[in-house]
Amino acid sequence: MEKILSINSGSSSLKFKLFAMPDEKVLAKGLFDRIGIDNSRVTIKYDGKKYDEQRELKDHNQAVHVLLSLFKELKLINDFNEITGVGHRVVAGGEYFDKSVIVDEDVMNKIDELAEYAPLHNPAELVGIRVFKELLPNAVSVAVFDTAYHQTMPKTNYMYSIPYEWYEKYHVRKYGAHGTSHRYVAHEAAKLLDKPFEDLKIITCHLGAGASICATMNGKSFDTSMGFTPLAGITMATRAGDIDASLVSFMMEKLQINSSEMIDILNHKAGLIGISGVSSDMRDVLAAADDNERAQLAVDIFVKNVVKYIGSYIAEMGGVDTIVFTAGIGENSTPIRKLVMERLAYLGITIDEEENSKHGSAGVISGEDSTIKVLRIPTNEELMIARDVQKLEKEVK
Repeated sequence: MEKILSINSGSSSLKFKLFAMPDEKVLAKGLFDRIGIDNSRVTIKYDGKKYDEQRELKDHNQAVHVLLSLFKELKLINDFNEITGVGHRVVAGGEYFDKSVIVDEDVMNKIDELAEYAPLHNPAELVGIRVFKELLPNAVSVAVFDTAYHQTMPKTNYMYSIPYEWYEKYHVRKYGAHGTSHRYVAHEAAKLLDKPFEDLKIITCHLGAGASICATMNGKSFDTSMGFTPLAGITMATRAGDIDASLVSFMMEKLQINSSEMIDILNHKAGLIGISGVSSDMRDVLAAADDNERAQLAVDIFVKNVVKYIGSYIAEMGGVDTIVFTAGIGENSTPIRKLVMERLAYLGITIDEEENSKHGSAGVISGEDSTIKVLRIPTNEELMIARDVQKLEKEVK
């Protein structure tokens, strides 16, 4: 039995899952939260138990040391060599990476070079990669990029209508995000439908605090809603999604703020929280919608944007075989799925109300007479990472 560790390092957090492979059994999962901030916390769930402790975590380097120490303390491993591979989620892979790769010095240098595309994520992820390589020198280290899946998009879908030299000199283009989630869910959809992945036209809706929609055709990402950064696309919890670029300079003058302050507003104070004034959590916004006009407006705009992207991708691909809901809202919000499907009824989509009321499991939520299969599939980016690690391990053995 191999033990493979999937790591997701954020700017102030570190999430992980420890898998027994090839059984794909989760031995432990957890979160190191508020790294570098007061009141840091460590939570680990394993074997029906829970370790939960507040402790100082000054940086990601210390967090990794604590994690591996706890693995031994909680008897999840007896020896570090039991962990044969570590997979790291990396947000920005630019045009360098169209698949997961074994990490060497060149890969680390490129991740560092791409930090300007994801300044809150790539640096933290690189710290994690270096520390794990130091402490687990015998484990295969793999980088799994959020952007890699979308590197198959045709140029007509990733280029912006800007001076072409911007692309040539500065690599300005659509990169997308959530690629690992879209890749996992699209493959799971093909399995659920018992059809060849390469034959399907699939639209996956990763609807969570961060949200994106992806069209997959001929087994490849064809188009996606996020852009040069994850700020573009549909309305999100705190992100604005698509807006007129002129609005940015207009409001910078009105508010007398600089570009960094404006980007911070569009990333953290817009979206559901900005429109509703209630919350960034869709559950809270839905609960308030009956009595709060702004909350209802936030729901309506969110649904409208999801429908708009689905419709545009159906037109781009010349049809669709299945639409998939995933991530926090997509997997768990019965009303949001219903509202989207009702708006798509003109396509012949019907709803299985009983199946749509469920959450936490994969299933077909469209009616038997629906012209398009609509699915609910829980995402599992960590498992996708572990599978990539195992595949690359075999290549180097």
